[in-house]
Amino acid sequence: MKIAMIGSGAAGSVFAAYLKRGGADMYLVDKYKAHMDKIAADGLTFRCKGSECVLTGFHTTDSAAKLPEMDIVILMVKATQTDGVMPEVMNCVGGKTVVVSLQNGIGNDEILSKYVPKSRIMYGAGVIGTELAGPGCCVSKPEDGIQMFFGAVEKSAETDAAGRYLEDCFEAGGCHASFEDDVRVLLWKKAVTNSGYNAVCAVTRLRLHFCMDNEWGMKLLMNVWKEGCAVAKALGVGDIWPLIEGDIENLRANLGDYYPSMAQDAVIHHRQTEIDVLNGAIAMYGERLGIPTPYNSVLADLVRCIQGNYNNQYGMENG
Repeated sequence: MKIAMIGSGAAGSVFAAYLKRGGADMYLVDKYKAHMDKIAADGLTFRCKGSECVLTGFHTTDSAAKLPEMDIVILMVKATQTDGVMPEVMNCVGGKTVVVSLQNGIGNDEILSKYVPKSRIMYGAGVIGTELAGPGCCVSKPEDGIQMFFGAVEKSAETDAAGRYLEDCFEAGGCHASFEDDVRVLLWKKAVTNSGYNAVCAVTRLRLHFCMDNEWGMKLLMNVWKEGCAVAKALGVGDIWPLIEGDIENLRANLGDYYPSMAQDAVIHHRQTEIDVLNGAIAMYGERLGIPTPYNSVLADLVRCIQGNYNNQYGMENG
């Protein structure tokens, strides 16, 4: 099957690398010209747990409008950018194309349903830390256990075929993947976990293990997680706290030295974060359901304030 990766930055490149190693025909789309040019000329250098390989044979472009019709389209732009890119993406979406969101956050399936029938939408996420070491070089920092999971919004022949193919390619490429009948539990577990370490690391400007090794940092993480679990239970997703609690040491061991994507966005790159689909979404659902979410609400407001004032931060004032 022909697979397009819309947004081939750190995470998109890592996911594409696993799929390419598993035999998929990959089309990478990204505005980062130096990255796309390097992959087209020399291949994609893929690093994972001390090993390194170079993968070749990718198709690269800066626009989905230049692609032929795809069998599978994977969205890896930031969730806040989905509405902006989908009109262009629809140029490579045919009548049987399955569109897959592997983006961070909650509610991505609802956005895609404005463009594609629910019977051709899948959603999920990866439990993998990712980095771009430079143009044409990506780094994977996977956790143990299931590293990629996804499922259909509405089960159909198209989503069944796409889901099994993705599962097979990820597995063959070295990424433990699971095509789920009901993906909500794993999706909420990932989103709630993400909301903890992304927001706390962004506000404290620390790598994860420094937060986890500090009494007050760990208090913040635990309260964000517990609030998110309460919201998930109220929504009927189920009790995800045992999954999060059981994964804490795995998180520390595998992602402790990781500088999460929201921290990179807020501290290094000074760009829009995904706070609205993480802590902001938990707070929104909590308000709707009458579940208190003070930690998520305050962290969401703090990050929104930070990203609205990059040019006004200490040492960067214009005046």
